Amino acid sequence: MKRLINRVHQLSLILIFFVTSFGLALAQSSPVTEPQGLPATTELWNGLYLKLRLSEKWWWYQENHYRRRSSIDNRSDFVGRMGQVYNRFGMTYLFTDNFEVTFGPTLVWNYTPEPGNPEFETSVLEPRIWHQWLLTQGVGRVKVLHQFRFEHRFKRLNNVGDDYDFTNRYRYKITAYVPLNKPKMENKTFFIAPSNEIFFETGKTKLNIFEENRLYTAIGYTYNNLMFFGGHMWTYGPTSTLGIYRNRHIIRLNIMYTFDFRGNRKPLTRDFQF
Repeated sequence: MKRLINRVHQLSLILIFFVTSFGLALAQSSPVTEPQGLPATTELWNGLYLKLRLSEKWWWYQENHYRRRSSIDNRSDFVGRMGQVYNRFGMTYLFTDNFEVTFGPTLVWNYTPEPGNPEFETSVLEPRIWHQWLLTQGVGRVKVLHQFRFEHRFKRLNNVGDDYDFTNRYRYKITAYVPLNKPKMENKTFFIAPSNEIFFETGKTKLNIFEENRLYTAIGYTYNNLMFFGGHMWTYGPTSTLGIYRNRHIIRLNIMYTFDFRGNRKPLTRDFQF
């Protein structure tokens, strides 16, 4: 099993190296323009995370998100327009206490960028298939998570009559859970969890393989089978216009609930993820 985990880790590093190298090569072959940043926008993301332990090795995993974004004429109001309704489902197989694999479907509804404009559909469904590897390690008192997520997306714009495109997205996130009032992550623990996630995307219509970088710092508390956490996330990435970049300030408020159907309802402290 250790050999398998080491092999997965090696493949993960090779994948990140390949994707990064390919992105750099593609960028060098594209027309060079001076990067320009758009004024920052704001958003509010609310999320519910559910983890159900069905057996010794199998878990049910679920995320439900309600996301709003700033108004067209006020970039700092956070909630002026609907953004997304986001639902992710999956089955998790636990290889060891430090390595698990999850796979399943995702259904996302993307809302119109201009409410009331008849040129845009009110909402558009974006189905995805996703799978991920999650590796957990302890560094002293700190829990460190390495999350490799792969998404196969069928997406389109909200423009009336727009066609679907198929794209692949590759994500790597590193998160550190730092307990503040306990020697380790356990029940009734206040914690801080900084993370950074980088996104790459490939597809026929993609000129820039780099999609986005997300820097997020959460503060949270564990209580029995519940975890409450929230904080500020800053994102940065290119737009569909070459050389024009966007950035967002996002407030994230979340709850995670875990339940063990085997009759053992100890709080889950091994592999928080969000």
